[in-house]
Amino acid sequence: MCLHPEPIQPVPTETARVARAAFPHGHPYLTLRDEFGTFFTDGQFRALFPSRGRAAEAPWRLALVTLLQFAEGLSDRQAADAVRARLDWKYLLGLELTDAGFHHSRLGEFRDRLGQAGAEVLLFEALLEQFRQRHLLKARGKQRTDATHILAAVRLLNRLEMVGETVRHALNTVAEVAPAWLRAHLQPAWGERYAHRFEEARLPREAAERQSLALAIGADGFHLLTALYAPETPEPLRALPAVQALREIWLQQYYRAETDRGAELRWRAHEDLPPAPQRLLSPYDAEARYGKKRDTVWLGYKRHYTETCEPDQPLLLTDVHTTNALEVDSATLPHIQAALERRNLLPAEQYVDAGYVDAHTLVESATRYGIQLLGPAPLDTAWQSRAGAGFAAADFTIHWEEEWAECPRGQRSQTWGTRQERGQPIVQVRFARETCRACPCRSDCTRARGAGRWLTLRPAAEHVALQAARSRQETPGFRAAYPLRSGIEGSHSQAVRRCGGRRSRYIGAVKTQVQHVLTAAALNLVRVAAWLLATPRARTRTSAFARLVAVAI
Repeated sequence: MCLHPEPIQPVPTETARVARAAFPHGHPYLTLRDEFGTFFTDGQFRALFPSRGRAAEAPWRLALVTLLQFAEGLSDRQAADAVRARLDWKYLLGLELTDAGFHHSRLGEFRDRLGQAGAEVLLFEALLEQFRQRHLLKARGKQRTDATHILAAVRLLNRLEMVGETVRHALNTVAEVAPAWLRAHLQPAWGERYAHRFEEARLPREAAERQSLALAIGADGFHLLTALYAPETPEPLRALPAVQALREIWLQQYYRAETDRGAELRWRAHEDLPPAPQRLLSPYDAEARYGKKRDTVWLGYKRHYTETCEPDQPLLLTDVHTTNALEVDSATLPHIQAALERRNLLPAEQYVDAGYVDAHTLVESATRYGIQLLGPAPLDTAWQSRAGAGFAAADFTIHWEEEWAECPRGQRSQTWGTRQERGQPIVQVRFARETCRACPCRSDCTRARGAGRWLTLRPAAEHVALQAARSRQETPGFRAAYPLRSGIEGSHSQAVRRCGGRRSRYIGAVKTQVQHVLTAAALNLVRVAAWLLATPRARTRTSAFARLVAVAI
C-alpha cells in the first residue's frame, strides 16, 4: 500500500444533521471534532508508507479509529463494525451515513507499521502538542508517576508445562515453514506426546513419573536441536524465534553430566537455574519475565504512567514506559525524565512512590532536569538509626572538601577512602580505635569489638540530597502535599477498567509498548472531551458495606 494524501473534508451535512438531532445535549466525540477537527493529517504518516502501490486507507482516519478502539477496549473487528454502525464515530471521522468503512485487518496493519517504525509515540505526541496549544498542558507544573503490573498474553507455566510447550511450539512452527524437512526427522513418540497442549491436569502426579517425562522431553528437544543445527539444514530454520527459544530454554533447564556410562541428560535442580531476570518462562513470549511485588506475582511487564496533576486543568498523561517486570523503578525514572525533556514537558515537582527514590535519582532530577522529586526516601537501615537512640550517620558532621568527619562527641576521623560497591562509588570513613575505646558513648555508636566506628557514605551530592529528603518527609508540608501522588492510581485503574489494560493484547515487549502508548493517547482524548463538556471527575467508589458502616458509626 502507498499513501496518496487527500484534503480532509468537513463533516458531511447529513451526518452532522442526524448526529446533532440524536445528541441534542452534546457528545464527547462530537465535541472533539468541533473543537479540534481531525487531530491528524495524512502527511504525518508519510514515512510509514512506500511511494508506490495500492492506495491505503486514509492514515489520519485509521489513527483516530485506533484511538477510539483503545478508548473503548474493542477488538479490531468490533472497531471496524463501529465505524460502519455508530453515528458518533462517523461524525468524528467525517464519514457519510452510508459509508461502509473498511476491513478490520487494516487496523492490525496500521499498528504493525507504527510498531516497526517506532512511531507509536507519533499519535501520543501529536495530541499532546494540540493540547498544549489550547493551554490544557503546561511544562514546569506538577506531575506524578507510578507503575503497575501487566500480564503477558501467555500463560504462566510450571517447569514441566514450559519445556513441553517449548518443544510443541517449535514443532508447530517448523511444520508450517518446512513440513517436508520435519517429516523426515519425526520420532515415533512425538505424535502422541506433542499433539495437545501441556496442562497440569494431563501431567502425571507422581514425582518419579514427572521426572521421567521431563527427561523424555529433554531428549526430544536435544534431538530436534541436533537436527536443526546440522550442516545440511537450511539456515532460516535455525533463525526461527521458536527454535531460538528452544535452544535457550534447553540451556537453562538441562545439562549433560559425565558418568561411567558416558554423558547423561539431567534436568537442572531449582537452585541451579539461572536468575529470574535472565530466565525464559514462556516459549511464546521470550521477553515476558516473572515479577513479584509484595504478594502479587505475575508473568509479563510493568507499565509506568506519568501525568499532570494541576487542579485547574485536565489530568493528561505525558509519558508511558513499558519495562521488564523485574526492573527497579528508580532505573526507569531517568528514561521517563529524558522523554519529558524531549517533549518540553518537564515538571517542577514530580510525585513518586518509594520505588523511584534513591540518592542518585534525587541528585539527577535536581541537577540535570531541575525537578524536585517528592517521595518517601529510603531509610537508614543501620541499627543506630532503627533503634532511635544511637549515633546514626546523619548525626556526624561531614567535611567533604577536607575529607574528614566529626562525631557527635567532637572527635575527628582518622582515615578517609573511596571504593566501588556494586558498581557505585562510596566513601569509607574510620575513627581511631583508641579514640572510640575511651568514649563513654561507645555503646550508642558501635558494636564492633576492638575497632573504631566506621561510616559508609555516598558521594557528597547524593549524601546531602538523601539527608535533605529524609528530613523533608517528616515536615507537615510534605505530609499535606504528598497525597497528591495517589491520584495516578486512578489512571491505571481507568486503563484497566475502561481499556482492558491489565493484560497485554499482543506478544512481545515492542507490541505491548505500542498498546500502552495508544491506550494513553486514547485516555487523553477521553479526558479532554470530558473536560470540554465539564463532566465531573468520578469519585472513589465506596462499597455498600462501607457506606452502611459509615452511617452506623
